[in-house]
Amino acid sequence: QVHLRSAERLRELCCANRGTFIKVGQHLGALDYLLPEEYTRTLKVLHSQAPQSTRQEIEQVIREDLGKEIKELFVSFEDTPLGAASLAQVHKAVLQDGRTVAVKIQHPKVRAQSSKDILLMEVLLLVVKQIFPDFEFMWLVEEAKKNLPLELDFLNEGRNAEKVAHMLKNFEFLKVPRIYWELSTRRVLLMEFMEGGQVNDRAYMERNGINVNEISRNLGKLYSEMIFVNGFVHCDPHPGNVLVKKCPASGKAHIILLDHGLYQVLSESFRMDYCRLWQALIKADMKRVQKYSRRLGAGDLYPLFACMLTARSWESVNRGIDRSPVSASEDVEIRSNAAAYLPQITQLLNNVPRQMLLLLKTNDLLRGIESALHTRASASSFLNMSRCCIRAVSTYQRSKSHSLCRRAQISLTEALSLWQINLYELFLWLKGSQLGNWVIALLSQMH
Repeated sequence: QVHLRSAERLRELCCANRGTFIKVGQHLGALDYLLPEEYTRTLKVLHSQAPQSTRQEIEQVIREDLGKEIKELFVSFEDTPLGAASLAQVHKAVLQDGRTVAVKIQHPKVRAQSSKDILLMEVLLLVVKQIFPDFEFMWLVEEAKKNLPLELDFLNEGRNAEKVAHMLKNFEFLKVPRIYWELSTRRVLLMEFMEGGQVNDRAYMERNGINVNEISRNLGKLYSEMIFVNGFVHCDPHPGNVLVKKCPASGKAHIILLDHGLYQVLSESFRMDYCRLWQALIKADMKRVQKYSRRLGAGDLYPLFACMLTARSWESVNRGIDRSPVSASEDVEIRSNAAAYLPQITQLLNNVPRQMLLLLKTNDLLRGIESALHTRASASSFLNMSRCCIRAVSTYQRSKSHSLCRRAQISLTEALSLWQINLYELFLWLKGSQLGNWVIALLSQMH
């Protein structure tokens, strides 16, 4: 009851202050594996049902930015938004030439209000710092100062959308809305209209015949490619920004990626250290876990850092995170430790490179989706991650090598490692399939 009451008060606070406060509330609402259910259930509404701007406010922004009235630009314009988030809301409309579009319109006061929110956060955190010297949260303000101006520029969002669509064009399951530049400004973004169910809505997927495990696997592929191979990462995958839909023509499930305002560009050295750290975590190679955690700023807190990255207990990390599923008792242990080690967690967040902060947030959001779909810690997600790490490290090594023989050796090692992973994946598939059970039964009889 206390959790529910506090969560409702927190939601009311976020809705009253809007903007930056809603962004914080959205993030908290995705931490299913960490926060009590009363908080996550109450705050989840902020992913797509944040406070809305009025029709008059929307008309004012369009008039100021596009120089025309809504009725001049559109044949129809739905008053009720498809979704309202922290910085903007999206309306369905039909252009004069018949194209159906999604119109993203920034809340009129959010730009001015966001700077005040950040200043308020800065003052409050300085006060907290005086009362509790162990709590280091100033990095939160620094990140907000850097990222909010980028998120408030919708032209930047449009460029990011086009870049990621081109970068991941080999993934047929990924759909990124096309941008209509002729009617887009820093506060208004016109996109191709796409619809679907939220990625954490398991019931929607079951109703529409969408394979939950396939969606979770493809989402893992998508983010592994962005993080380990390209170093250009969509950092706001809360469920309101990731939709799923079954294509009527092909019968295949698509992942629709929305809201491209917040991306993290990873430096090459950071990306390689991060790749090698995950390889060490998957192999339970504790010496390399320690080495690369330290290189990423964790220092002596490397065990805590490994637990934060994987959302697993230190015992599971030592045993191998791909060897055992997450148990209910381990979930309870993680929640308890998060409270017990809060000063150390804040110290760690203050020490790691700034690039790591958005990656940790992205990890939290993705893990929240996996938790809702009941697909956490599946072997396939680690296999996809391993493939991307191998490819990324091999590409980097080839770029640094001037010997043709050495480059050929790297390529051969890469091909061999990928082949081993494919073979292991085939083994896992056979083990879990009807055919595999039949072969095992036949071999047992023969024996």
